[in-house]
Amino acid sequence: MLVTRTEAVEYHATVREMPISDRPRERLQYYGPETLQTAELLAIILRTGTTQENVIELSSRLLQKYGGLAGLMRADFGQLCNEHGLGTAKAAQVKAALELGRRLAALQPEDRVQVRSPADAANLVMLDMSFLQQEHLRVLLLDTKNYVVHIERVYQAAVHNHDWCPPRSRH
Repeated sequence: MLVTRTEAVEYHATVREMPISDRPRERLQYYGPETLQTAELLAIILRTGTTQENVIELSSRLLQKYGGLAGLMRADFGQLCNEHGLGTAKAAQVKAALELGRRLAALQPEDRVQVRSPADAANLVMLDMSFLQQEHLRVLLLDTKNYVVHIERVYQAAVHNHDWCPPRSRH
């Protein structure tokens, strides 16, 4: 008598199977990094998930387990390496990305841009915004000495495909 054991396998959609408009890399490309959730940004760094969870689920689990980015920053390298879905390469990527963020946050005010005039403000966003195909509204957040703390996109008009032409009538 042959007895076979079947286990229910839970299906996890990969990022490639997601609609393009929901994929983190594409959303970052078209709408900017500030529009992504922390788990999605981490997913871009990690690149791949496991057979049990896609990369967004993996990122969410890590953020939940360690209490967010600060917890991941405090986590020991070996501890991260032992997480299912991570190894030395992915743990190194996470630690490197977090360290870059820490170093950026630690920059002295003299290393940051100071806005002294409307022209300074325009120059900060001019290059980035000069080739946009739709309307954007950006807000510069400054500290009390007019150093840029953050540039926030607060509005973006809908994307219109101007390359599309209606079919010609055959009259």
